[in-house]
Amino acid sequence: MRYGLAAWGLREESLESQLKITAGLGLDLLEFSIANYDKDPLQIGATDEQIEQVKALFRQYNVRLECGCTGNDFTGDDVDAQVCKVSEVIDIASKLGIRYLRIFAGFNSDSVVYGDRLNNMLAALKTVNDHAKTKQVVLCVETHGGVTALDNGALVHFNSVTTRTDLWKEILKTGVSIAYDPANLGAVGATCPAGFYKQFKDRIDYVHLKDFRDVEGGVLPAACGEGRLDWKRLMETLRSFSGPAMIEYELPDDVKEGMTRSLEFLKTNEVNA
Repeated sequence: MRYGLAAWGLREESLESQLKITAGLGLDLLEFSIANYDKDPLQIGATDEQIEQVKALFRQYNVRLECGCTGNDFTGDDVDAQVCKVSEVIDIASKLGIRYLRIFAGFNSDSVVYGDRLNNMLAALKTVNDHAKTKQVVLCVETHGGVTALDNGALVHFNSVTTRTDLWKEILKTGVSIAYDPANLGAVGATCPAGFYKQFKDRIDYVHLKDFRDVEGGVLPAACGEGRLDWKRLMETLRSFSGPAMIEYELPDDVKEGMTRSLEFLKTNEVNA
């Protein structure tokens, strides 16, 4: 695995701070967020000058612009607008030289995504993937359920289309690749997230590594090894994966410390291929 840092936990940090943290950990991969969060340096309509400024900053810190991400939902009522957004993000990613772009299918409960809604989602994925192929960008759809927050801060994850193994067979027909996040699968109740990797490993190009710990009513984000995942089994399963493995620590207040603990844990528990 080629370790890097995922974007979400770093959302409150400036891009330069993100790059400093990445380089300070001895890593050369940072997932660059595009039009996903209001503080992202590049939004829809980004100019060539703004794009060049981002590229220059990555070069300054010797961090590669290989991985990107954005936010979208193709299971809602504004699918056409979402397709337009993702298509524009693909154009920006292409100008940056990004190879892998993490996107979503959608966050609505799998119980309401069927019939026309499911067909519209699949059509949207095919449309943006066809566009991405013309730009030499690999779209990686994340295994991510829907999420609600309780009053005590606990997160409750529920099944979406991308946490359903049976629906992935349809999703993959659109041509997209998979961004495999085992913690997300575990959070919706998957008893063996490692089994998903074994089933779909030929279509997994991208990995997110994080953990969740159990609290009353749900879960809270945790560093790798500090939560509920079976890491011994997972690291054995991932031993042959050679692509980007982005460390995700979702709590922005201590993100540097959390990512540091995660990286140390992962390196200590690596299984040689």
